Amino acid sequence: MGSRRDQLLDAAIEVLGTSGMHGLTHRRVDTAAGVAHGSCSNHFRTREALLDAVVERFSERERRNWEEIAVRSAPRTADELALAMTLFAHEATTTHRTLTLARYAILVESGTQPALRARLLATGAQVNEWFHVWLRLAGSDDPERHAPILMNHWTGVVLHELAIPDPAFDPSEQLKALVAAIVGERVGT
Repeated sequence: MGSRRDQLLDAAIEVLGTSGMHGLTHRRVDTAAGVAHGSCSNHFRTREALLDAVVERFSERERRNWEEIAVRSAPRTADELALAMTLFAHEATTTHRTLTLARYAILVESGTQPALRARLLATGAQVNEWFHVWLRLAGSDDPERHAPILMNHWTGVVLHELAIPDPAFDPSEQLKALVAAIVGERVGT
């Protein structure tokens, strides 16, 4: 089991993912974590401090989720990259649904909170660097330009599935077509 801090942050992610931004209070985090009231505020004095730490924690958890997929698929072609993105979309909307809903709640909140936006940009930069490697391996000659196109589409697909779940959710064909159109296939693969 992780530290008390991680326990509280995971509980905060659970609260965000199930109750949204307005449901996030120190008291609700304490209840969700099963700890004495006041524990969350002892670790995170303000709501801003809690949100800042939550961003770091969900980024860490999402990176681990991406890495698990990378180990399973290690994309080296456009098709394999589309498959990895599809796997991550499925996991983001099922197994890791609450984590993903928490991320989207914070993304919306960052629209009115510059400090939160800055934290998201910093943690997102780490993910972008990692995704750029995948793009290069899949044949992209301009990962810095291609990454936002692919990830913004992926983000929209996942958001739509979270908001309006489809029992037949399968973004594989659209992701495959988009990745192929943007990245193309590497000659000789």
